[in-house]
Order: sequence, then structure tokens, then C-alpha cells
Amino acid sequence: MSDAIKHECGIALIRLRKDYQYYINKYNTPLYGLNKLYLMMEKQVNRGQDGAGVANIKIDVPPGHRYISRYRSVEQNAVPDIFGKIYKKFRKALKDNKDKAKDAHWIQENVAFSGEVFLGHLRYGTHGQNEIENCHPMLRQSNWRSRNLVMAGNFNMTNVEELFDKLVSLGQHPKEKVDTVTVMEKIGHFLDEENQRQFEYFKSEYHNPELSDIIQDNIDLQRVLQRSCRDFDGGYAMCGMTGYGAAFIARDPAGIRPAFYYADDEVVVVASEKQAIKTSFNCNYDDIKEVKPGHALIINKNGDYSEKQFIDPIERKSCSFERIYFSRASDPDIYAERKQLGRLVIPQVLQEVNFDLKNTVFSYIPNTAETAFLGMIEGLEDYLAKERKKAIMEGVLFEKDLEDLLTFRPRVEKLISKDVKLRTFITNDADRNDMVAHVYDTTFEVIKKGVDNVVLIDDSIVRGTTLERSIVRLLDKLGPKKIVIVSSAPQIRYPDCYGIDMSRMKEFVAFRAAYQLLIERNMDDVLEETLGRCMAAIELGTAHKENFVKAIYEPFTTEEISDKIAELVKPKDLKAELAIVYQTVDSLNKACPNDTGDWYFTGNYPTPGGNKVVNTAFVNFMKGVEMRAY
Repeated sequence: MSDAIKHECGIALIRLRKDYQYYINKYNTPLYGLNKLYLMMEKQVNRGQDGAGVANIKIDVPPGHRYISRYRSVEQNAVPDIFGKIYKKFRKALKDNKDKAKDAHWIQENVAFSGEVFLGHLRYGTHGQNEIENCHPMLRQSNWRSRNLVMAGNFNMTNVEELFDKLVSLGQHPKEKVDTVTVMEKIGHFLDEENQRQFEYFKSEYHNPELSDIIQDNIDLQRVLQRSCRDFDGGYAMCGMTGYGAAFIARDPAGIRPAFYYADDEVVVVASEKQAIKTSFNCNYDDIKEVKPGHALIINKNGDYSEKQFIDPIERKSCSFERIYFSRASDPDIYAERKQLGRLVIPQVLQEVNFDLKNTVFSYIPNTAETAFLGMIEGLEDYLAKERKKAIMEGVLFEKDLEDLLTFRPRVEKLISKDVKLRTFITNDADRNDMVAHVYDTTFEVIKKGVDNVVLIDDSIVRGTTLERSIVRLLDKLGPKKIVIVSSAPQIRYPDCYGIDMSRMKEFVAFRAAYQLLIERNMDDVLEETLGRCMAAIELGTAHKENFVKAIYEPFTTEEISDKIAELVKPKDLKAELAIVYQTVDSLNKACPNDTGDWYFTGNYPTPGGNKVVNTAFVNFMKGVEMRAY
């Protein structure tokens, strides 16, 4: 999207199912697992560029040898930075011990990151600064191997305060009140209890050090997750590795955050996107499975795996933004869905240009909107095919008319492109406006001035800042009669609280449009009444039961809000007429029937915490409070 936002993180987990020596012998390198993890992370770098981290567990190395390794980085190219350091360790160790280059036993005892379980994470920060302490994976360490926990995830919890208080009630003293630490400590607490439960059960039969191995072999991770996650409210795909080598990936009960896995006799792998697995392991798409909502893929110490339910699933509400924007379009399902999104806006676009395709040029911005653009052009071709058939059936009087009818194609041009690789979304709000005006460049002399319409499709329109400050102004320099900006997503009206950094009401141009309409039409009472209901619910502790902010939009049609958005983002000196077209929610659900998490557009949150967040966000807006609502 042209209004870039921070969003969902990426996760990658690899479990080597055979002895480490097997991979050295077969692939002639001790780096098989690391190379695969590097590829999986690079294929998901679109999901997080604020930092990255990698952790590794060695199974059954003797006491006195380090068995957990971790590197994190907040460098601009964090993934290459991390793996460069890891590979350097291997090169140095094997340069000095060339005769040990294929000795798995020696390598595992002397070189870091030579274990069987790998966990990688790519971070887009929704909380905290861009500091290395905020990068996953996180470690919860103990001198008892089975009590060590390494975690990384793609998640946000809406009830961090409640979870924090529960940790305190358990006697803990958490060092921070953030969901990452809170989640890890909660799971870690019940992992400790599971260790103690096994100790009590087996202590009369076994003695240390044998008892430690028996405990590891009998720890029930399903039970740990059942006890840990029962009061989580949020969207999550959480990966964990234990010090003894077992691992899990737990997915929220609504399936909000994505998680996929693939397994064969050599590996079990998990990623946020199917394409990362497909590319890295050259497997069939049909062999890549989705972790079911409310279930955890649990990989035991011996490499066996199974999906187990740890919480009751609720109505599936997988994030529709995955389909619209976040995931790579090289996934065949996502590619088809994005093309369909482009097709489905054609009726509205035709009306906006008064069906004058002869004098209309079609384009797109940014590159991620290209697939929707292709679908839009295919939709135009379908429309033209029907028009040709209709004209022929009715009879075309002149040969020239028939030739024009048969040869006409939609006019397509690359009108806007990024001039520099400038990440405007990492700047502060005060600097953003100055920067977005210089990010894009345009192509001249392809528009008939004062005659042509320009139709430009975007993935979605969040703030409208880039439209107002850059894109619309650039298009106006081409001299079109009318500019039509098309969003392949519906109007974003409500905050997200499940992993995407869209939490303040004023950031949404659709909300600002509705607010302005209420003011202009002397309907201030709607604002005051909504504020009163939100504040009362927050005070009574019932804000999670209903989204009161829906009332802000109820007096207006989607078209009225779209027209007001066009007014808000239209520069005062714009010469061309400006219109904005949004995808409808019905069409979105038609294009993406299996991923109906549309709370950004409808306000229908999949968990109670979402209602609390939106009500709090509205109160913050009305009171001028500049902070997140969760």
C-alpha cells in the first residue's frame, strides 16, 4: 500500500528429524539447516525489517557444552548480518580443524548453531523502540535443560494488563509490561509446573541424572499450552523451543495470524507463509498444511509431530490483510484472490469514468498492487468482450466501427514509480509529510491533457497522506481531466489490535471523513453520545462487549464517506477532478471466502478484546490522547 504501515512479523522453524551426521553426509555440509533457515527468512523479509533473530537448540550434547545459541540484529539488513556472523563462526572453527569438517560429534560440541532445532524471527515493531532487546527470539533460561524456553511469534495480545496482573498474582515479578515478555513468562511458568509434576511422579523410581532425562521424555506440552493460553485474548502464532529439543507452534482460536507447516522424513518446518516453505524445500503446495486454529503443532524430542488442540476454536476470522497485501503474491491462492479483488471493482470504476474507456488510462501504485491491477485489466477485457458480442448481435453498420470494436484494448501505462528506496514509515509523524512528497516519480507525455481520465489502483488506503502529499499531485502534473484512485480493499474504519500497527482513530482517513460529515451536518450529538457510551463501558468494565464506534458511520453511505475522503485528500490547487473508489466488503469476502477477518472494515472483532480496544481508541481520540489503545 502507498500508505505503508508496520505489520505482521514472520516466523520460521526447522526441526531436523535425523541425526546431525546424516545431513553432513548427504548434503556435504554441516550448514544444511542454517542454509534452509536463511532462505526461509529471506523469503519472508517483507514481513519484518525492524530487526531479526535466530536461535538454535542442540539435542543431547554432554553437560559443560553450550546447547542454546542466539543472535539478534537491528541492522538495516538484519538477516544477512546475523547469518554472516554465524557462518563466520563455522569458517573459523573448521579452518583451524579441517580434519573435523565432517565430524558431527565434534562440530556440535565446538561450534555454535550446530543443533537440530532452529527458530528464526523477522520483526515489525508495534511496541517498543528499534532496540535489540525487543527482537525475538526471547530466552527464559534455567540450569535445568527442560525448563529453558526460547520463544518467537507473530502476535499481539489485547489484555496485557490482565495477563500481567495474573503473573504478579502467581508471585512473579515481570521486568516489563509488554505482551512478548508476559506471554513467555506465562508459558514458562506452566512449563516449570509441568517439570515439577513429572518430578513428583517419577522421583521415587529414578534418581538424577537419569531422572532429568525421564522428565524430558514425559513433559506434556499440550497441557502446558492448555493451562497457559486459556485467558489469552489476541491473534497469535507462537513458536517455542524447549531446552531439551521439543518445539511447538500454537495458533489462536480464530486463526487470525497465519501458520503453515511441511514435514517429510528429514524435516518438520513452520513458516508464516506457504511460499517460504515451497521455495526452500521444493515441495508440492498440497503437502503444505495449515496449523488449525486453536491447535498446536507439537514436535517431540525424538522428531515425531502431531497437531493437538489446546483451546476451543471459535469462528474462523483469518486476517484478510494477508490476502490483500502482506503475504507474497507468488502464493497461487493469494495471487488468484488479488486478481479477483481487481476484477470486482470494475463496475464502480466504469461508472466513475462514465464508461469512456477510449479516454481512460489505467495504472497502479505501489508494486504490491500489480496483481490486483492485472485482475482489473482482465475484468475490463471481460467487459469489452461482452460489449463486442452485444454490438455484433445487434448489428454493426460500418466496417470501421467493427474494426475499432474488435481491436480496442484498455490503455495501460506505468505512471507512478518509486524514485528512491526510501522507507517513509520508519520516520516519525512530524517528518513523514516532508518525505512522502519526494518518494515517487511520474511518467510524462502519455496523457491527453484535459481529455483523459487516469485510474490508479492501490492495495488499500489507510491515512491518505501519500495520496494528498505526493501521488495525486504527481498525477495532476500530467494534465488529466479526472483522477480516480481505486482501493482494492474496503474503507479502513477501525483499529487493529492483533499484530498490525493501526491503533489510533485519527490515522484512518475514513474515520476523519465520517467525523467531518458529522460536524458539517450538525450531528455532534452522535459523537458525544458515542463518547459517553464508550466511557461508561470502560468504567463499568464492559467495554469488551460491544463496539460502540460503529455509530459514527451509521448515518452515511459508503459513497458519502468516499466522496468526503476525496475532499480531504484533494490538494487545494488540484486542477483535475478527483474521485476515490473503494472495494465493497461483500466483494472482499467473495474474493477471499476462507479468510473473513474483516474487522478493520466492519468493526466485527473476532475476540472481546477488539471491542475494548476500539472503544478505548475512540475515547483517546476525543480527549486528544496520543497513545495506543492496547
